[in-house]
Amino acid sequence: MTRVLLTGAAGFIGGHILSALQGHDVVAIDALLASAHGSTGHVEGVDEVDVRDHDALVARLAGVDVVCHQAAVVGAGVDSADAPAYASHNDYGTAVLLSAMAEAGCTRLVLASSMVVYGEGKYRNSAGDIVTPGPRTSLDEGIFDNVDPGTGEILDWALVEEDSRLQPRSTYAASKLAQENYALAWSLATGGSVTALRYHNVYGPNMPRNTPYSGVAAMFRSSLEAGKAPRVYEDGNQARDFVHVTDVAAANVLSIDAALPGFTALNVSSGQPITIGEVADALAKACGGPSPEITGQYRSGDVRHIVASPALARTEIGFTASISPADGLREFATAPLRDAEGTGAPRV
Repeated sequence: MTRVLLTGAAGFIGGHILSALQGHDVVAIDALLASAHGSTGHVEGVDEVDVRDHDALVARLAGVDVVCHQAAVVGAGVDSADAPAYASHNDYGTAVLLSAMAEAGCTRLVLASSMVVYGEGKYRNSAGDIVTPGPRTSLDEGIFDNVDPGTGEILDWALVEEDSRLQPRSTYAASKLAQENYALAWSLATGGSVTALRYHNVYGPNMPRNTPYSGVAAMFRSSLEAGKAPRVYEDGNQARDFVHVTDVAAANVLSIDAALPGFTALNVSSGQPITIGEVADALAKACGGPSPEITGQYRSGDVRHIVASPALARTEIGFTASISPADGLREFATAPLRDAEGTGAPRV
């Protein structure tokens, strides 16, 4: 029986992984931050441990075969004041965890990474050539598409593969790439193995509600619960890949069981692209709520399109998503959400 240390075990994704790890011997820990969990104070079966506590980690790593590291402060960040929280919990916390693993002799890590490490997605022109777009400079005029900087031609999205350029565009994204870099360096130094799962847009039951750090699907749900139209930025045609949380949990279990050597990064995605506008519309219809409002507004740092290739995860760990966005979003429209305290990242 594989003994697994699961960090972030009380979180949205971590909780689903904990449920999926039946048949494994699981040591479940979580810092239980109010910003993510509300004021519950205790979650049955989960030990309150901060991944920045080296000694506590070493004690719980005894006999552990693999660490599944989900603990992180999430979201794009609201302002520069959030940067220390990301650096402390995500970067420093991962560094402490890796140090503790080396001390305890644990040589396998499954790491929760994210599509945000890519930054902008991948694009091709009408001739089929891959083109790197320049900055979007006409957002105020309502021109949202990326264009070929040489010709001005509107570019189509292409599938992002794991060897694509990594160019984080937010504090959260920078912290997720730092986690990957620390893990890669640890792998090279110790001979340990790392599987970094780059989650795309995860949604599903028990997402946190009413917080700017939650995913866009939960934000749309919160609006609809309040009887308000979901507000969609730009023109709603931004392409994404929405993957259900139970599929994400399955990808983690497969990674734990596969024990890939060295450092391997894998996209975790549905393989079925959908636009943000279509997500909002699907939820509104399933809820019987008001139609989405396409605002034409934009947020600095947002990317236009990012759509994942699921091929490598299928080849390396046998992962194929089982829930389509159409079915998953219909279910999510009435799924329970979790309450979280505050509207900002933790300041500790």
